[in-house]
Amino acid sequence: MSEDLYGLLLTGFGETMYMVILSTVAALALGLPLGIVLVVTEKGHVLEAPMVNKVLGTAVNIVRSFPFIILIVVLLPLARFIVGTTLGATAAIVPLSIGSAPFLARIIENCLKEVSFGKVEAALAIGAHPLTIILKVLIPEALPSLVRGVTIAVITITGFTAVAGAIGAGGLGSLAIRFGYMRFRDDVMIATVLVLVIFVQGVQWGGDLLAKYINRKRYKFD
Repeated sequence: MSEDLYGLLLTGFGETMYMVILSTVAALALGLPLGIVLVVTEKGHVLEAPMVNKVLGTAVNIVRSFPFIILIVVLLPLARFIVGTTLGATAAIVPLSIGSAPFLARIIENCLKEVSFGKVEAALAIGAHPLTIILKVLIPEALPSLVRGVTIAVITITGFTAVAGAIGAGGLGSLAIRFGYMRFRDDVMIATVLVLVIFVQGVQWGGDLLAKYINRKRYKFD
């Protein structure tokens, strides 16, 4: 492996990690409350509001229907307004976060729906406040599933960064396109794919390990 390739990979990986970490945090900040609201506002749940649920569900589906490359282009003016530019890793965080939040919200919604409603009813029977039910029943009971869901989201966002690299976001995706594909450097393409495979495998392994640890701790104290 040539010396310049090490530098290119290090820079590209650093930019990818920067985008993935900040975009995941932002998407989680948006998607977690949204996913919770989608669950608790359903008919018969603790904060029943069918109209709110329908409007939010429709909005989530609309955003999710956009191919990510199109969503990036649509959100370029917003990225320019927030960070002052449409190029670079920082600018890419805006569409990455907004594009990933609805996807993450649906994952969180499905995870929370796995919690037995009997446990929610038991909490209601003793007069628990809806917020207490969310924080003390729904989230703790669904935590292993939530960890696995966030793991999936991180891997998906990593894929999105490669797409964002096509329009100047930087990262490993941009490296593969500009140096690997356009300059016909097979070593760059192979090395980039290898780094991404190792990273994704590491994220998946870490997420599975954490979810299993939470399950073991839960059963131990139960």
